[in-house]
Amino acid sequence: MSRLYTRTGDEGMTGLFGGARVSKAHARLEAYGTLDELNSVIGVLRLHVSEASEAPQRLPEVQNDLFVIGAVLATPSEQVARLGEKMTRPTWAIAAMEADIDRLTSMAPPMVNFVLPGGCAASAYAHLARTLCRRAEREAVALAALDPVPPAVLMYLNRLSDWLFALSRAENALAQVGDVEWVPKG
Repeated sequence: MSRLYTRTGDEGMTGLFGGARVSKAHARLEAYGTLDELNSVIGVLRLHVSEASEAPQRLPEVQNDLFVIGAVLATPSEQVARLGEKMTRPTWAIAAMEADIDRLTSMAPPMVNFVLPGGCAASAYAHLARTLCRRAEREAVALAALDPVPPAVLMYLNRLSDWLFALSRAENALAQVGDVEWVPKG
């Protein structure tokens, strides 16, 4: 039986695909660690979304895509070719994601104010996922300053955060709960 623990990271270092060892505080680990957090929150989001939003069918695909993106970010650029075709690009095409953003947006009333996270549980979790996605995108951009990151990764994360925002609003509309609007004081 294999052990879950390896003890190889006990001193703050970890191995990357291809064998290189880096600090657990390295920009690469920050980027794919945030993707892991995002994937976990999406797992919780899946417990709350409605069938009418079609999110129960889409979110497992998103989780798989995030795993692929995580593998890319966990791999130094000179080793990415070794990942193979299935592990180098997400399956949900940007154009298809944009079409779904438009579909979800049409389910909610027009926005007249900025929207704060909240409303129904699915909407609140979608907002939490959106903010983690934005952080993952920022960290991937920071990593790209050190080592090339495929442009498709950055595009996917940018569009996914938009999709999660559209999902949050659609879930509120489906639950017949108004968005929590930000109204400036004074």
